[in-house]
Parts: sequence; structure tokens; C-alpha cells
Amino acid sequence: MQITLVSTLALTLTLLGACAANTPAAKISEVTTKPMQEAMTSDQALQQLRAGNERFARGASLTRDFPAQVKATAEAQYPFAVVLSCLDSRIPVEHVFDQGIGDVFTARVAGNFANPDILGSLEFATKVVGAKTIVVLGHDKCGAVKGSCDNVQLGHISSIVENIKPSVEAVAGPSCSSKDAALVDKIAENNVDRTIKEIRQKSSILRELEEQGKLKIVGAMYDLDTGVVSFR
Repeated sequence: MQITLVSTLALTLTLLGACAANTPAAKISEVTTKPMQEAMTSDQALQQLRAGNERFARGASLTRDFPAQVKATAEAQYPFAVVLSCLDSRIPVEHVFDQGIGDVFTARVAGNFANPDILGSLEFATKVVGAKTIVVLGHDKCGAVKGSCDNVQLGHISSIVENIKPSVEAVAGPSCSSKDAALVDKIAENNVDRTIKEIRQKSSILRELEEQGKLKIVGAMYDLDTGVVSFR
């Protein structure tokens, strides 16, 4: 039964995605249900995100009936994934992964790091609600990383700088310039990897879920020029 539910969902999305570029697609009103979420493995959840980004990047995103999905998710939600993303407005997570209402949780903070509030959100999304994968999503040309590279001190932005500083020091040392695009991107990648390590170190709940095979925690980078997500 579990294989049937997940396979049916995957096949439906694949067929609709293949037809979207050539013919008007029927609007999708279905949402992720509790049986679908429970049947899905962490690997299958990650594959849904991969397939969704492939559709998005080639301009073949599925057509959804959002009013119908609003009604269908009004009483409950069963997302299969949670994405920890940067605040950047050019990365609309649900669109980037071509998912509908109720499919993914999104936690956002400039610099996509995991402070106690974010960790609590991730624990809620997985342990309580049942999401099967966590994606820490960084991106190129990140403004938060640039600000940390230049050690910007301004109001509460300074706390963001402090959270990203370990990656700046690990990659660039004492000399860092936001004008060095390649260096900024390397710091952003390090920040993703370091955030994943901190999630495992600081949250026994998430670490245990992963050890039990109930959760997958992965990193990824979004390319602002192409819309492609590269998983690490």
C-alpha cells in the first residue's frame, strides 16, 4: 500500500511535468495527505524535490488549482519536506521545487543558519508533523554572506554576521572581501555544510530521527542565474 501511494504520486507528477511544455496541463487540486506522507521515505521525499526543481528550471512547472488546495489543507497539513532557506526574495522555495500548498515547510533567515528558533521549527516540522527530509538551501551571490565577509555592524544585522562568521574565518581567514565573487560562493557553501553539522550536533531529536533512517538532512545550493538547485 505504501509503495502504491508514493509511486502513484510520483508517476502522476512525472507525466504531468512531461506534458506541461506541449499541452495545457490540468490543474492539480490534490495535496499531500497523511497516508501519502506516512508512506513516503526520506529518499522519495528528496526525489520529489529534485524532480520539482528540474521542472522549474526548464520552465515546465505544474499548473495547480490553488483555491482548491487552500480548501483541502484548511484543517490539516502533511508536508513531506522542510527547507531551511535564505531570506533572499529571488528564491521562492515552493516555486523553486515546484510544490503546492501543504507540500513543504519553509524556514527562512538571512544566511540560512540554524539558531535555536530555527532548530525548534525543524523539530516541529519533522518529529511532530512528519516531514521526511530537511534541505539546507544556500545560494550564490548571497548578501548575508557578503555582509559577514565585510563584517557589517548595523543593528540586529550584526547578529546575522556573527552566525555566519565561522564560515568566513574557515574559508577566507582574516582577509575577506565581498567583491571576490568566487570566495563569497565558497563561504556560502561552507555555511551550508557547517549548518548541517550544527543541526546534528545541537538537536538530539533531529540526529536521532536521521540515525533511525526516518529523516534525511542534506545541503544544496541555488543558482540565481539558472534556477537550478545542486544538491551536495
